[in-house]
Amino acid sequence: MPSYFSQVPDFEYPNSNNEGRSISDYSKVKNLFKRGKLRDDIFGDLSFFTKYQIIGDERPDNVAYKFYEDETLDWLVLIANNIINIQTEWPLTQQSYYNFLIDKYGDEASLANIHHYETIEVKNTSGATIVPAGLHVPSDYSVSYFDYQTDTQVSTANITVAVTNQDYEDRIQDAKRNIFLLKPEYINIILNDMKEIMRYKKGGTQYVSPTLKRADNIRLFQ
Repeated sequence: MPSYFSQVPDFEYPNSNNEGRSISDYSKVKNLFKRGKLRDDIFGDLSFFTKYQIIGDERPDNVAYKFYEDETLDWLVLIANNIINIQTEWPLTQQSYYNFLIDKYGDEASLANIHHYETIEVKNTSGATIVPAGLHVPSDYSVSYFDYQTDTQVSTANITVAVTNQDYEDRIQDAKRNIFLLKPEYINIILNDMKEIMRYKKGGTQYVSPTLKRADNIRLFQ
């Protein structure tokens, strides 16, 4: 399968240093402002995808090889999850995660410090939720409510749980491990879409071909 960058069109810009060169010399680069994405009708339809959980230190190319038997489809793993910055949006390796924790909190002992308190779920006798789980609250948070089932006033205590710095950061990392992968039978649709997205349209002074644009060289007009 084609790699992502092999599909990105080229852009030529004038050389800033033309010593020993023609004034019309250009350097060719990939146009990184051209960014591929999944069509909205596909991206918004879960039937096109399969849930996947990233294991250990798996990289996008590892996931692509495991799921598609083709590591060059790592770009498809990323765009299926709208991941732009792999450094912040993909789970860290174990060593990088440890280094991140120490840099942020100072030492291992501080990882056991309390980051915040959260509520546990509270329901009345009829099963209705009075307090949902996961609300950030003070450690001594309590609530009172009238239970119509028992016709009594109920006061609750001890409905909070401490979340440590380690717990808090682990949750963030674990959430990043839950991704969606495009089902293999739809790959050709995406490849065709990518070819269309990446093509330059005719028109304008910079157009050279569907895969190449050339910047205007103002030195030619001086």
